[in-house]
Amino acid sequence: MIDIRYPIAGLLVATSLWIVHDRSNQAGESSPEPVQPPIAASGGDSPVTAAGSPPAAAIDPAPARPSALPPMVHPDDNPATPEKIALGKQLFVDPRLSGSGEMACQGCHYRHLGWTDGRTLSPKDNGELNTRHTPSLYNTGYQTAWYWDGRATSLEGQVLAAWKAQINADPEQVAPIIQAVPGYAAQFETVFGGPATPETIVKALAAYLRTKNSDESPWDRHEMGEAGVVTPDVIAGQALFVGKAGCVACHSPPYYGNSTFYNVGLEHGKETPDPGRFNVTKDEADRGAFKTPSLRSVVLSAPYFHDGSAPTLELAIRYMASGGNPDPNKSELLVDRGLTDTEIFQLGAFLRALTSRETWDMPEVP
Repeated sequence: MIDIRYPIAGLLVATSLWIVHDRSNQAGESSPEPVQPPIAASGGDSPVTAAGSPPAAAIDPAPARPSALPPMVHPDDNPATPEKIALGKQLFVDPRLSGSGEMACQGCHYRHLGWTDGRTLSPKDNGELNTRHTPSLYNTGYQTAWYWDGRATSLEGQVLAAWKAQINADPEQVAPIIQAVPGYAAQFETVFGGPATPETIVKALAAYLRTKNSDESPWDRHEMGEAGVVTPDVIAGQALFVGKAGCVACHSPPYYGNSTFYNVGLEHGKETPDPGRFNVTKDEADRGAFKTPSLRSVVLSAPYFHDGSAPTLELAIRYMASGGNPDPNKSELLVDRGLTDTEIFQLGAFLRALTSRETWDMPEVP
């Protein structure tokens, strides 16, 4: 068994296997600690530019094919409109929302990194280091609990909490700064019929985040009858996923993840174990349990797990397939599946085939 917190030996084996089987995909896997992109840009996206008036409403393009995901349900008190989503998209990349004026929400969530930031642990706006890995924003609107421990019970609540804690802002002080920008003031009047407030800023951001959906992957297209979009290894990997490997017990389609919580042994042996879900429920059965992440577009978002301890997707698969580290509270679902190297590769091929191909453009901000 590989102890995922000390993965050097396993990484050497894993790397050689992955290069032999999947050399053509190496560019798609993020390194665990990339050079952080500037806050005002995302990979090859266009930089943020100043604008004196609100831009034309625009939202990320919808898939051209039938969706594998159900329709997004928006709260009755925060219905979506193209104008609200466009406003939220601007706010998402605007560092003026932060306490320092230098860190946007996007500071931890980049599209080319699967809406994560590629770091094991990320710094907050005030310089403090988070104790858990940044989760992906993909399909966040479909969840029913937010954060690794599920302490937020609505997306709007999660946005407000992250606005305060992660980018170190006082919303009551930031809202007037946003309202003082003429382009923003005009948009808030159009969308909400009034000025920018902490509540309306949160609602715009949440409406935008509900568009961050990983869909129309090669596997989705295969299931819809399109020929030639996946390889035999992908098909074999999906059979393992729902069969011998047992992955589907926690990562069920169409999201390939859910808002339930499991202890997979990752806190075992740590000097100060993270209590995880226990902090929320105070139930000993939840000690060391963390939320099941979605596996859609997972290949983009290395490193993996709530502590960022698996630097590659292949090592994450090996850890889970081996049954993980021993822990008194570890889920009974996590057992050694006895997978071969070929089967590990095939599982990885299937997970890569869950990658969406949506586009994203940096918005202009007023």
